[in-house]
Amino acid sequence: MGLRDRLLGTTYPENDVVPRSAAEVRESLLAIDGTDTPYRIRKANPSEKADVVAEWWIPPRSSTREQVDRRLRIRMRLDPHGREVRILQEQWTSTRQGLSRSHGYSRGWGFAVEREWAYERGPDGRRRKVETYRLDTRDMRNTLRKVVLSAGWTWRGVFRL
Repeated sequence: MGLRDRLLGTTYPENDVVPRSAAEVRESLLAIDGTDTPYRIRKANPSEKADVVAEWWIPPRSSTREQVDRRLRIRMRLDPHGREVRILQEQWTSTRQGLSRSHGYSRGWGFAVEREWAYERGPDGRRRKVETYRLDTRDMRNTLRKVVLSAGWTWRGVFRL
């Protein structure tokens, strides 16, 4: 694993895993989509230049002064000859604070983590810190990568599909 692989987030499967067919990998990825996941996984449209798309729209939280609307999309193209899934990760953000607004776009490997904490009394009567909100955009990418690697395929980050 070289420097380029690290920068792009390329991960290789274990040597003892038997590679599955492209159709099985596609079906495994689509099977992740369910009611208990906050993101949606679907077959890609022809204009998206991909085979499978995972999208996560994170609505703004009303409990904070600054409202951040975030959308994360991972486009995946399956290459059956190289037994690899090429991914392109994109993220859009829109921030509102009072009357000011700002928009952002990023492409490539990256993540965002947000956490909120509150203090409450524990069963022993002592004050303790409790996590009330957690958001980590790596949750979606790590789940997808785990499915691809368990199918014996390589997870390869790219800058364009």
